[in-house]
Amino acid sequence: MREKEMIPTREEAMEFIRDGLACNPGPWGRHCLTAAHCAEKIAHACGDMDSEKAYILGLLHDIGRKFGVRHLGHVSDGYTYMKQLGYDEVAKICLTHSFNNHTIDDYIGKFDVSDEELRLIKTELDKAVYDEYDRLIQLCDSLAGADGVLDVEDRMKDVKKRYGFYPQAKWDTNIRLMQYFRKENESEYLSCLRERYICTGGHLMDIFRGIKKRYKGLSAGADTVHFKTGKRNCAFYFKAGLK
Repeated sequence: MREKEMIPTREEAMEFIRDGLACNPGPWGRHCLTAAHCAEKIAHACGDMDSEKAYILGLLHDIGRKFGVRHLGHVSDGYTYMKQLGYDEVAKICLTHSFNNHTIDDYIGKFDVSDEELRLIKTELDKAVYDEYDRLIQLCDSLAGADGVLDVEDRMKDVKKRYGFYPQAKWDTNIRLMQYFRKENESEYLSCLRERYICTGGHLMDIFRGIKKRYKGLSAGADTVHFKTGKRNCAFYFKAGLK
């Protein structure tokens, strides 16, 4: 643990992702790796931010998805999980990344939480004071598609298409975040988009080895890892390389 900021090391954070994907396989792992990549590059370009910290926070912002397919529930799951482990900085990001306007009113998705979980989210969100890392991960969450880096507006259009709406206030704030960090360093921001970063083969094999320890009947194809858990057949889909 990086004691000063109460966050895990990069290696520990990657182990959390391996474990999370073993419990709940899905494209969220690729999304997290892409968000981490963007956060690291943009933070480095800013000059006064810790790029290693940014990478780790970007990697773990959606770690609540380890516990199943939930919408608002992944926020409370991630916050509680990281808080219990003493990773306060990560817990905060698990909470704030979904609320760029500091309110749950413009959350996109189902409110699939208990009354207790909803109270937790509202209470802790009211206490939270946003800093540059909260804002950066909010931006990178909007940049990171499952298959690579997207333009912010393209990403929001994709979300709107899937959910049927996108709150205008949230849209406008994402544009302001883009403009702010783009102004900080135009070349690095555009570099993130030009690279079209996608989860690399090295990342995937690392994750694959972590999952292999937990399950039998594991095999890998060109873009899929197949494995069994109990009576269920599962598949973890990915795309490898840089485009």
